[in-house]
Amino acid sequence: MIKRAHIRQFLAVVDAGSFTQAALRIRVTQPALSTGIAELEKLVGTPLFIRNRRQIRLTEAGGRFLPIARDLERGFRAADGFGRDADRQAAELKLGIIRSAPGELLQAIAAALRPGFSIELVENSDSELRSALGSGRLHMALVALRDGECGDHVVPLYEEPLAMFVAADHPLAGRIEVAPEELAAETMIARRSCEFLDATSRFFTRHGVRPRFALRSESDERCLRMVAAGVGITTAPMSLAIEGIVPLKVAGYDFRRELGLLLDPAWRALPEIGPRLAHPLEIIGAIATEWRRTRVDGAS
Repeated sequence: MIKRAHIRQFLAVVDAGSFTQAALRIRVTQPALSTGIAELEKLVGTPLFIRNRRQIRLTEAGGRFLPIARDLERGFRAADGFGRDADRQAAELKLGIIRSAPGELLQAIAAALRPGFSIELVENSDSELRSALGSGRLHMALVALRDGECGDHVVPLYEEPLAMFVAADHPLAGRIEVAPEELAAETMIARRSCEFLDATSRFFTRHGVRPRFALRSESDERCLRMVAAGVGITTAPMSLAIEGIVPLKVAGYDFRRELGLLLDPAWRALPEIGPRLAHPLEIIGAIATEWRRTRVDGAS
């Protein structure tokens, strides 16, 4: 008979991506976890994981079993809370976010969803988030959508241009547009979280611009604050602008990004926050629309 322990062990391995981390999460020894997974695979009659030294991933059967396991775990949790303020228990929401997602936008989304959800935010690269979503470790992910990406699992939020940002007192700050070659003597700051980092490098290289770099960082805030301090200049989406910096159009630099949500197909019916509140996707969509109006369109 399949027990709740089997389901918890299976989901722990899926969510952690390794037996070692899964064992730590649910506080069991790794041998005990391996034994439990082996028992579950014997009970269902098929391997659920492909194991190798580099990674653990679901088999085809494991992928089919995953939504069943999540439904069972939700049922167990509902049973645990039955008769004990069950109506107040928040649904779990695991939201993946790319590193370059605006902090203020995330704050607004989290504040709006917090009354109805127990929220876990997972920050990672685009490829890692997509992998986690595909293996059922996330319910949704806020990412930069790829060209032509569409479908029932894709929810576009807003599109915005990238610009070169300089300090408000920079000599070029009053210019409407500059040629890329005019930036050859400038010191640059590299936002390592930028989706167009490689493309931006190739763009300036084509124009003979090979600048000195004062900072290379994963932190957008740190990069942009160093721009405000006059340490260097950098490219960034319009919505990331902070006080003390201004956008500068560079001729031919026409990159744009579209942020959107990718949904886990197994998370079929998104739960309602409450009887008087809107659906979570409606809430996120409304926040993104207002964000675009004030932070993107208003800054253009």
